[in-house]
Amino acid sequence: MLFEYYMITVKHGCYIVMKKLSLLIILLIAFKLAAFSTARDSVYQNSPVATILDSLRQKIDLTPNDSLKAGIYTQIAAQYLKYDTLSNKKTKLYYQEQALKYTLLALHGYSKYNDSVGLLVCFNNLSRVYRSQKKYSQAKWFILQSNTLSRDKNDQPNVVASLTELAGIKMDIKDYSLAKRDLDEALKISSANHYSRAESAVQQSYALLYSHLKEYDKEAIATRRHNFIEDSIRKAEEAQLIAKINAQDTAQRKKKLNMISYRKHYIANSSKRIASL
Repeated sequence: MLFEYYMITVKHGCYIVMKKLSLLIILLIAFKLAAFSTARDSVYQNSPVATILDSLRQKIDLTPNDSLKAGIYTQIAAQYLKYDTLSNKKTKLYYQEQALKYTLLALHGYSKYNDSVGLLVCFNNLSRVYRSQKKYSQAKWFILQSNTLSRDKNDQPNVVASLTELAGIKMDIKDYSLAKRDLDEALKISSANHYSRAESAVQQSYALLYSHLKEYDKEAIATRRHNFIEDSIRKAEEAQLIAKINAQDTAQRKKKLNMISYRKHYIANSSKRIASL
């Protein structure tokens, strides 16, 4: 085919020019492919997670059980899901594609053995990556699978989380009315079950929704509610930490007093034995 192309250019008296142009195009394509391959290899070799990935891939080769392989695939995907920490677009895209690849492998294994916990992890991760790539149809489909499975398992925390994520995807595609409906349900469940962190995330999503709708008063109310919940969580955690430290101090003081009492008792008994001699 290339030979025929050259013959046609000869007939038009442009053989040399077209040949150089063709070679240039071929070289440019080859350079791009080589650059991508080099970038991909560089990503892997220079990555701080390279040793972890090598170890996990070796485990896959040594693991005959598909159900166990699914867990290893999930661990590999978890390393690539750190793409948000990367600034280079090509590197980030490579990480995303690898995260999709290994999550889909894990999904196949989990579905084969009907592992609902593993399936939920895969659905959530796939939705997250596809949303990052602005592939909203795929992102929505997988988060809906997560939501449906969570309802079947009566896993209320993940029902709330999946509804909040689904609302975020709908906001991305400017489907604000349906996004609000999802947030309303998520708020109802999180409030009824006292899921403080989940409710805080829902309020934060409300603030974003009202910002898109230019309803700034409602945005401010949602933001204040989010901040209030976060402050309450922080204070509760601080109180728990202080109580734990106090309990440890009390235990240490009690232990120290017991040791002192034991020594006094030992010394007193020793003195009595010496006196009797």
